[in-house]
Amino acid sequence: MDIDAFSAVHGDKWSRLHFLAHKRRITGAEADELLGLYQTVSAHLSLIRSVAPESGLSASLSAALAQARTRFTGARSNFMEDLARFFVISLPAAFYRIRWLTVWCGVAFVLVAGAYALWIGTSPEALRAVASDAKVKQYVEEDFIDYYSENPAASFAGAVWTNNAWISAQAVAFGVTGFWVPFILFMNAQGVGIAAGLFLATGKLDIFFSYILPHGLMELTAVFIACAAGLKIFWAMVRPGPRTRLQAVADEARSLITVALGLVLVLLVSGIVEGFVTPSQLPVWAKIGIGAFVLAAYWTYTLVLGRKAVRSGVTGDLDAHDAGYRSIAA
Repeated sequence: MDIDAFSAVHGDKWSRLHFLAHKRRITGAEADELLGLYQTVSAHLSLIRSVAPESGLSASLSAALAQARTRFTGARSNFMEDLARFFVISLPAAFYRIRWLTVWCGVAFVLVAGAYALWIGTSPEALRAVASDAKVKQYVEEDFIDYYSENPAASFAGAVWTNNAWISAQAVAFGVTGFWVPFILFMNAQGVGIAAGLFLATGKLDIFFSYILPHGLMELTAVFIACAAGLKIFWAMVRPGPRTRLQAVADEARSLITVALGLVLVLLVSGIVEGFVTPSQLPVWAKIGIGAFVLAAYWTYTLVLGRKAVRSGVTGDLDAHDAGYRSIAA
C-alpha cells in the first residue's frame, strides 16, 4: 500500500476527526459524524499499522482516535468545572448532611471539657493530682501563652494545620470502627478541660478564653465535623437500610471523604488565625471577633449552599461513572 496516496485520499476525514475530537462543544449531528469517523479511521489505522506500525502517521491517528473515544465514551468536564462543582455543590452538601451530628459532637465535647474544668478548677485535691503549685503557675503564666509565640508565625501555622488535618482525616477514615471518634472527642475534650481548669483555679479563666477562642472556634468545629463524618460512616454499617452493609459503607465513605478534603482548607484558615491572630497584639475583642467571623462564614457556606445542593439530590458522592457503577467500553 502506498502510504502517501492513502493519506491523500483520506486526509480530509482524518483532519475532520481531529477537529471534532478537540472541539469544545459539538452538536448532535456532529456527534453522529464523530462516531462514524471514529469507526472509519479505526479501520484506516489498522491498514496503516500493517504496513508502517511505528510511523508518525500511525501515532497521530492513534492520538486522534483516543481523543475521539474520550468524547463519546466518557466526556468529562474540565478541571476548573470539576473544582467549582466540588466547592459549590459537593463539599457544602457533605457538610450539610452531617450538620446535626456536628452540633451533637460539639455538645458532647463541651460537656466533657466543662466537667473537667469544673472538677480541676474547684477541687484542690484534683488540682494537686494534676500538677504542683509551681507547675500550675508556670503553665498558666508562661507555657500556655508562650506556646503561641515561641515559633515563627508561618511555621507554627503550618505545623498546626498539618497536625489538625491529620487528626481530622483519621476521624473520618477510622470512624467506621465505632470507637475511634469517641476516643478522639474524649481525649481532646479532656485536654481542653484540664487546661481550662488550671486557669479557673488560678482565677485567670479570661486569659484562657482570650487565647483559645480566636482559633479554637473554627479549629474545634473542624474536629467536630470530622467526627460527625466518621460517625455517619459507622452508622451506615450499623443500619444500612435496603442496601447491603458493604454498599452502604462504600456510599457514605465516598460521600464523606469529601469532608476530609474540605477540612484541609478549613483547618488552613484556622491555622492562619492561630499563627497570626491569636498571639498578636490586637484587642481581645478583635481577635475573638475574627474567630467568630470565620466560624460564621463556615456555617453560612454550609447552610446556604449545602441546603440548596442537598435539595437538588446531591450527597457529596461520586457520580455513577466515577463510582464504577457503569462499565465503559474500551
